[in-house]
Amino acid sequence: MRLLLASTSRYRRELLDRLGLPFECASPGVDEAPAPGEAPEALALRLARAKAAAVAATIEGPALVIGSDQCLALDGRIVGKPGTVEAACTQLAASSGRRVRFHTAVAIRSTAEGRELTHLDATDVVFRALDDDTIRRYVERERPLDCAGSFRSEGLGIALFERIDSADPTALVGLPLIATARMLRALGLDPLARRD
Repeated sequence: MRLLLASTSRYRRELLDRLGLPFECASPGVDEAPAPGEAPEALALRLARAKAAAVAATIEGPALVIGSDQCLALDGRIVGKPGTVEAACTQLAASSGRRVRFHTAVAIRSTAEGRELTHLDATDVVFRALDDDTIRRYVERERPLDCAGSFRSEGLGIALFERIDSADPTALVGLPLIATARMLRALGLDPLARRD
């Protein structure tokens, strides 16, 4: 069965590659702007479903299409990707000594069955107290300008934390693999099945 990841994110591509299944990547071309008043978890789930649906609509024949999205919430407000060094420093200063929550959603759509499975993961990150020099050094070294929250937990960003509370550590990077593997099995594609 054909497997597609509805994303051009290298982080999600690297994560899905861990399951050892051949897959293709396709850009979903979905507007990621939140709707007025939309809750962070609702945004993540809506976008994951929209990405899977957008790519599935372009596919002929049976396929499984994975869409995923992640949203960071601080005090219930959505925090996006910083884009600039100054914005990254501002985001990290706001998170210093605090708890932030990542909502990571995954949707898998079966084009053969017209069926969709979804999962929403919540991961809490507790930051240690960070001074301005530490923040600036981190941002200059790792340049996390394309990461919501302005850090990479799979890199040096781990040194910014007191702890991570999560049922699935891969969710923080952008694709909850425990849930993804479970849903793939339910849709007939077991990463551990014999393929000889």
